[in-house]
Amino acid sequence: MPHAGLMVEREMEPEEGLLLRCRLHIRGGKRRFRQGKIASGIVTIYDAMTAAMEWYITSPKRMKLLNIRSGEDLKDEDILYEILLRSKIIDGSFDREGFNKALDRALRDKEMPDFDYTKILKDIEGFMTQLGIMPFDESKLPPEDPSTF
Repeated sequence: MPHAGLMVEREMEPEEGLLLRCRLHIRGGKRRFRQGKIASGIVTIYDAMTAAMEWYITSPKRMKLLNIRSGEDLKDEDILYEILLRSKIIDGSFDREGFNKALDRALRDKEMPDFDYTKILKDIEGFMTQLGIMPFDESKLPPEDPSTF
């Protein structure tokens, strides 16, 4: 994963670690797309998305903005996405169904050289902007190790 060797998450505050992990995965996912490693890029972007939603709920200040119903499991990514949508933190423009289909295909097929990832990239950038993850200055991230996948 793009964060391997660039951070020691267990030594960081949870919010700080999740934010850095998310941003490293956004950068790494984009790089994989550019390199033609489409399936791997989709899986990496998925990890960024789950880290972003976890990051959002680590802050008590942000948690107060959420409309959470009794019994909802915040560890369930589908429920967490619905909570963010219901709470109007995100606007629903992210094509979650399309992304999940692409993710299933990426996990099943391993490579997808004919797949056009531009919509996924546009959608995830909008999603990350709504959460407050993007924009960010990539030069402030630890430098990538070109020898990593």
